[in-house]
Parts: sequence; C-alpha cells; structure tokens
Amino acid sequence: MLQRLSLVRRKMKANVLLVATLVAAMPISTSAQEGRMPDFSGATGWLNSAPLSAGELRGKMVLVEFWTYTCINWLRQLPYVRAWEEKYRPHGLVVIGVHTPEFEFERNVDNVRRAAREMRIGYPIALDNDYAVWRAFSNNAWPALYFVDAQGRIRHHWLGEGDYARSERMIQQLLAEAGATGVPRDVVAVEGRGVEAPADWASLRSPETYLGREYAENRVDAPAARLRLNQWAAAGDWTAKKQAIVLSKPGGRIAFRFHARDLHLVMGPAAAGSTVRFRVLIDGNPPGAAHGGDIDAQGNGTVSEQRMYQLLRQPKRIADRLFEIEFVDPGVEAFVFTFG
Repeated sequence: MLQRLSLVRRKMKANVLLVATLVAAMPISTSAQEGRMPDFSGATGWLNSAPLSAGELRGKMVLVEFWTYTCINWLRQLPYVRAWEEKYRPHGLVVIGVHTPEFEFERNVDNVRRAAREMRIGYPIALDNDYAVWRAFSNNAWPALYFVDAQGRIRHHWLGEGDYARSERMIQQLLAEAGATGVPRDVVAVEGRGVEAPADWASLRSPETYLGREYAENRVDAPAARLRLNQWAAAGDWTAKKQAIVLSKPGGRIAFRFHARDLHLVMGPAAAGSTVRFRVLIDGNPPGAAHGGDIDAQGNGTVSEQRMYQLLRQPKRIADRLFEIEFVDPGVEAFVFTFG
C-alpha cells in the first residue's frame, strides 16, 4: 500500500501518493494521543444520539473515528468501521464518529446528515465544526481511529487507511478486558463497493490535488494535449477562491493528465438547489466502460450536491490518461481531485 500524510491547514490529512510505503500511516505514540480520552464538550451538535460525555462512556470500550465526508481515504475505511460497529455493538462497543470538516460546505449539518444517511452510518456523530474535539485529542489526520478502554484510556490509535486486522484485534482485546463474554475472535471480511472499494495501489501515480488558491498546485497555462503527468489546466471563465475554483459562464473546462484506476472530483453547485450539467472525456473519447458511478458511459452527469463525485473507474490496463470535464451550465465549484 502506498500512502502518506500531507499538511492541510496546519493539520495532516491521510493522502494517497506514489512514493513511500505505509510508514507515515503508522500509529504515533505521544503522551497527547495515548492517554486519557478527552471529553466531547466542544462538539457543536450531535447526530444519531443525544450528546455523550467521556464520563458516561466510562466502563465501555469506545472507538473514536475522525472523518469528513468527502475524504476518499475515510470513505475506503468506512466499510470496516461500519462492520465492526454492527459486529461488536452487542458486546459493548460504542463507536463515535467525530465529523471535523475540511471544506466550508462540510460544516452544513444538512449535508452531513444526508451523507450519513446515504452511507448508512447509524452510530453517534459528534459535529466538530470548531475543531474543539480535534484539538482535545491532539488529532492531525483524516481518517483517524482512537481505541479507548473501559477505564477511559486511549490504548492505541491509527492514522490513515489500513491495519484493519490489527485494529479489530485491538477491539476484541479491549472488549475482553472490559468483561465482555462471547466476543468473536475472527476478523470481518469486507468488500468495499463504489467509492468504498480499496484503491488500486499498484497503479496509483497521481496525488490528491487541490484547485482553490490556498493549496493549488500543478496548475499550468497550457492546452490539454500538452499537459504532463499530474498537471492540470482550466479553460473558461473561472474565478479562483480560497478553497475552490468557481465557473461563471457555461462551457468551462478542466483537464488533468493522471495515472490511476479511479478519478474523483469534489464539487458542488455554487447556489443551493441548483444543478450543473457536465460531460467527461478520457483521451478525447466518451469513457464507455471506464465511467464512474456518477456518470454514464457517454460521460454525462449532473452536479446537484456538494460532495465527492466518482467520474472514472477504469478497467485494466492503467496508463497515463487525459481527463477532461466540460460544464454545460455555469455555477459549479470544484475543490479537489482524488484518485484510487
């Protein structure tokens, strides 16, 4: 598996890249992160539960998961957390998802509620719009898991994807220590589908790439055909804002030369309730069998929500490809490309 942690707003985000093995996704043992579980009093709201406190959770094994709903690395971890919660809830496991937003639209509770419903998340969610819970845990990554014993001590944590078998063994150990009986000793067999499917790490050569002016990189002023690997260009009436580029007139395009099985784009309509039609090409042609879950074989799709859109999932063979997206309507905000 190829993965690293990259700096985002003085925080660290688990991000796929082409070099280095899983070194940076290993647990970091520091006194701030392996100690007493902090309280959740800084949460700005709760979904699926009344507010929970560290005190009332004493005596239970708790798994705390930091996430934000457009993070591709968290989306690929989610099926494991969902499976663990279902499997071990009868034995006393409590999962708490702490939703700490990356983008401004992820602060919108209706967006988070919709995402949780669509992703079948039924466990308690602490809304952490002010980063208070994030800071209390000294957390620095999406996704991140904290394993808390019945005495309220953080016994282990993991940043990023992977390490699923060892994580589940830790759940089993801490449940047994808490006095649970009949705890299963096997590990779950998970088959992630759609955006939850594991990345094709062997063919992944393109990094997460931000488009807004705050963290934009690899943007060039060149025709699409002349882009080199991992360069992108925009044509049309685009305005670069802090977190996104925004299209003012119809016909705007973005091109990206990439190397990966999957290509996703986090985007949404600039005006609530509006829709933006678009069409995708790969190497100048409709994607056909390479289309992602949010477009058809001709490359047609519609932006109607602020979320991550899966635009391409290629069958073998994976090579350098030219991705192009043209927006039929104005009013789209495009935030970040992610790959898998």
